[in-house]
Amino acid sequence: MKYEKQKDKIIIYDTNDFNVVQALNCGQIFRFVIDGDIADVYSKEYHARLITESNKIIIMTDAVDYFEYFFDLKTDYTKIKNILRKDKFLSDAVDFGYGIRIFNNDTYEMIVSFIISANNNIGRIKKSIEYLCAHFGSKKGDYFAFPTLAQLKTATIDDYRLAGLGYRAEQMYDTVQRLTEEDIFSLKNKSKSEKYDFLLSLKGVGEKVANCIMLFGLNVKDVFPVDTWINKVYNRLTNTITIDRKKITKELTSRYGQLSGYAQQYFFYYFRDNKLK
Repeated sequence: MKYEKQKDKIIIYDTNDFNVVQALNCGQIFRFVIDGDIADVYSKEYHARLITESNKIIIMTDAVDYFEYFFDLKTDYTKIKNILRKDKFLSDAVDFGYGIRIFNNDTYEMIVSFIISANNNIGRIKKSIEYLCAHFGSKKGDYFAFPTLAQLKTATIDDYRLAGLGYRAEQMYDTVQRLTEEDIFSLKNKSKSEKYDFLLSLKGVGEKVANCIMLFGLNVKDVFPVDTWINKVYNRLTNTITIDRKKITKELTSRYGQLSGYAQQYFFYYFRDNKLK
């Protein structure tokens, strides 16, 4: 991807591998607002405004290096897509979601966000996260930063209920109280199985949520989160009817290997938007 870094912006000159709306709407982050050709994206305490023009994307931000990494601009998505297109079942999905990118999100923010996301809808997820930011995060100009772990540790179970977490309130409280900065830091250096086992030990984290955190918050690409849409994809792919998600995860990860996470995103975006029956 051809792009240029300046003091307060990144200019992307090739939009074949980055479509802002597709990338933001494929279920990997929740702190964003899209208004026509302008999108505001928030991560940790940082903010970026993405302006899409006819043949380029301008990323306005004071955290240029952070968002260069966050948007994964150094990864060659053309190469990834060309490999995945060789799978005939996936080819249409890759073309449909040509501009999807897997972001390098903050691990701790992903743990909190995806616990909230379990059995929830996008609107409610975003409202809950913004409530926590507004009540526990630091004010940053015209927005609130995602609360640090120390800040969120002051939240009570009732606070989480007020944030709309419902049955997840006690789970979130337990997990936040248990987590330490050392846990989050050391998690990145653990093996894949150690990462997975640790995440599953947290209240509110099941297999799908753990795989989402691995993919979006720990840069582990050989995972395949399975939700209702991916379950439907698998049944169509294999011409079977199964709800055994452990089996589905294992077989799809085996099929797509190190590119499993990318395949999952293309499948999810394509079949969700086309409402696969």
